[in-house]
Amino acid sequence: MWFALSHETELLHILEVHRRDLSETELRLIGWTLNQMLTDRSKTFDGMSESERYARELGGWIDEQLDAGDPKLLLPDRFVSRGRLFSSMIPFLLVSEQPEPGGSHFGELEKLLRTFLAEEVLIIPLKEQEWLILGPASLIHDAQSGERDEEEDESLEESLSSIASGLHEMLSSEWMGGECHLAVSHPISPANSIVGTTALLRETVHLGRAFHLGSNIHLPWMLHLERLLNTIPEAHRIKFVEQALKRTDAFLDPEILTTLETFFALDCNVSETAKKLYIHRNTLLYRLDKLKQETELDVRQFRDAVLVKIILLLYKVTKRA
Repeated sequence: MWFALSHETELLHILEVHRRDLSETELRLIGWTLNQMLTDRSKTFDGMSESERYARELGGWIDEQLDAGDPKLLLPDRFVSRGRLFSSMIPFLLVSEQPEPGGSHFGELEKLLRTFLAEEVLIIPLKEQEWLILGPASLIHDAQSGERDEEEDESLEESLSSIASGLHEMLSSEWMGGECHLAVSHPISPANSIVGTTALLRETVHLGRAFHLGSNIHLPWMLHLERLLNTIPEAHRIKFVEQALKRTDAFLDPEILTTLETFFALDCNVSETAKKLYIHRNTLLYRLDKLKQETELDVRQFRDAVLVKIILLLYKVTKRA
């Protein structure tokens, strides 16, 4: 009798036991254990469609790789035999705030996504309340139709952001999963990079929820600074914020916070910020001048703007620590 102990890439470690060395009680115990494993496995996928069974097995494999110290990056043959995972697809990560009761969300979610995205969409359940969604790359062409002609990289990311926004709006109004977060990345060939992309999207949702409370759509190319700040030990972040706020609490004024966040979101454009805030341009300049007087930081200067941006980002995460 052979018992699998562990495996390393293509090397399998086994324990060989001769039947004559086992007692009748031990043999019955082994048989009972094997029967229970087979029964539990059949119960796990009982009543599921073939597509859901495949998706859940694939999701389980992805989770195993992400939890492993040395993950496999290429999909096993049993998952890519259908061929569709070699096509270019858009990866989304959907995270629900509410638990999934008895797995009932899968069928409902699949129906909604196939209506909104395309019939060939693939939904892969990962951990509880988390789904990896693979949509056809043709969605980008559809989103770009009618848009102004811009540089390819910019229009690609704008199109992905537009698709994610529309998808989140649909889920918010029609899905029973409740409040949710959505991340999207550039198109991939799932057979070659599904594990790494899932890790990136998970990190993106984590950073978005930590640094941008209230935002539900998270884009990895917009979180480079947040990713860097997240690597700083928590004690150092707290100390930095305490030192920055020791001089003044001007940053904590709700009006100033809203003004600065809008100012940075609009690339430090004074006219556009004033328009967005529905205030006169001179009113905005007055606020910025007042902030400069109280903090000695002028956000119209690049160096000071970067410093204030870092202070605000770190304040958001340290105040909840």
